Amino acid sequence: MDSLEIWAEKYRPRKLDDVINQRHVVERVKVFVKERNIPHMLYAGPPGSGKTTVALCISEELFGSAWRQSTLETNASDERGINVIRQKIKDFARTRAIGDVPFKIIVLDEADALTPEAQQALRRTMETFTRTARFILCCNYSSRVIEPIQSRCAVFRFRPLSGDDVRAYVMRIVQGEGLKITDKAIEAIIYFAQGDLRKAANLLQASAALSREIDESSIYEAASQARPEDVRLMLEKALSGHFQEAREILQDMLLRQGLMGEDLIREIHRQVYSLDLTDEEKVQLIDKIGEYDFRLTEGGNELIQLEALLAQFLLFSKAHKRR
Repeated sequence: MDSLEIWAEKYRPRKLDDVINQRHVVERVKVFVKERNIPHMLYAGPPGSGKTTVALCISEELFGSAWRQSTLETNASDERGINVIRQKIKDFARTRAIGDVPFKIIVLDEADALTPEAQQALRRTMETFTRTARFILCCNYSSRVIEPIQSRCAVFRFRPLSGDDVRAYVMRIVQGEGLKITDKAIEAIIYFAQGDLRKAANLLQASAALSREIDESSIYEAASQARPEDVRLMLEKALSGHFQEAREILQDMLLRQGLMGEDLIREIHRQVYSLDLTDEEKVQLIDKIGEYDFRLTEGGNELIQLEALLAQFLLFSKAHKRR
C-alpha cells in the first residue's frame, strides 16, 4: 500500500468522462472545455460528490501535463481571510498562463467558509482579472456565498452519490490494489460514507493497513463507529423497559470501544427511523435526540447525557403503554 499517497487522490478521475455520476454537470462542462473557454463557475453540493475532482479534470484537459503550473488550488476553510484574496490569489491571477489557453484556473475549495470581507474582495478580483483567470468555487452551501459572486458564476448543483456509485468506486480501488473484500464490508463502507467518496477511500485505506483481506469488522474498527445493530439493540432494550441492559451496552460502546458521544447520537438518530413505532412517536423521539445533541455540542458530559437520553426513551415507552 502507498504510504505517502492517499487513495482518494490516487484513484480520482483524471478525465471528465471518468467522473462517477454527475452527468448533468459533466456534459455541460465538456462543451466549455471543447471551446477552450470557461466561465467563472460555482459548484455546490454535498462533500465527496466530485466538485473538486471535476474542477481539476477541467484543468488537466485544458492544460495537459502542464496543468499544475496553470492551476491554483486553495482551501478557503484554511485560508479564509481578506489577505489571501489580496495577495496569494491576486498575484497568481494577474499573470497569463503558459500555452495556448489564455487564462489560468483558480480552484477555491470551501468557498462558503470565506469571511464576508474576503468575499467582497473576491468579487472585485473576479471582475478585474477575468481575461487572465477563471475561478471555480466549490462549496457545500451556496446560500453562504454572497449574491454578487453567485451572479458572476455559472452555478452547478452536484447530486448526492448513490450506494451503487460508492460501490463502483470502492471496487475500482480494490481491483487496483489487489485487495480482497467481503460484500458486508462494502455495505459497511456505503453505510458510513453516506455518498462521500473521499470518506469511502480513506476508510478502505485505513482498513487495508491492517490486512489486505477486508471484512466488516475491520471497516467498523477503521471507522471508529458504533455497529448499527448494537445501537438498535440498545434502543430496543430501553423501549422495552430494560434500562440497565441498555445502559451496559452504552457504557461498552463509550468506555471500552472508545466511541465519541457525537457519533453515537448520530447513529441513534439513524436507527430511530427503523424502530417499530408510528411516525408521531418517532417525531417525539427525534425531538428528544435533537435536545441532547445540542447538550453535547455545548459541552455536556457524554456518558451522563446519553444515559439521560436512554432514560427519556424509557419514560416515553412507559407513557405510551399507559395510554
